[in-house]
Amino acid sequence: MTREEFEKIVLDRFGVRADYPFEDDLVTGVFRHEGGRWFALAMNISEKKLGKSNDAKTDVVNLKCAPEVIESLAGVEVGIYRAYHMNKTHWLTLSLSECDSDTVIWLLDISYDLTRAGKRRKA
Repeated sequence: MTREEFEKIVLDRFGVRADYPFEDDLVTGVFRHEGGRWFALAMNISEKKLGKSNDAKTDVVNLKCAPEVIESLAGVEVGIYRAYHMNKTHWLTLSLSECDSDTVIWLLDISYDLTRAGKRRKA
């Protein structure tokens, strides 16, 4: 999946386009609910940041997920990593070029649901 394909899926499913809140970074896009909560963060990072030896740039997306799902997927499934640059207990990083589309959509839906306003958090 390309970043453009990912952005189209987000727009089609949730009616949301990325915003670019980082002054010196016009590549990192944040996808938010109406209330401002993030449900996805799209970036272009070095593959080294995913633990690879290659320094090539790749498009990734961070998505929120239940810790037990993260434990079962990160480092096990192709293209799914513990979150780069976010809380590794609650967020995953997906390499868009490595993950299959169905997995990306499944995890995107989970992230969207977990970050909705009014969602109860465990004490």
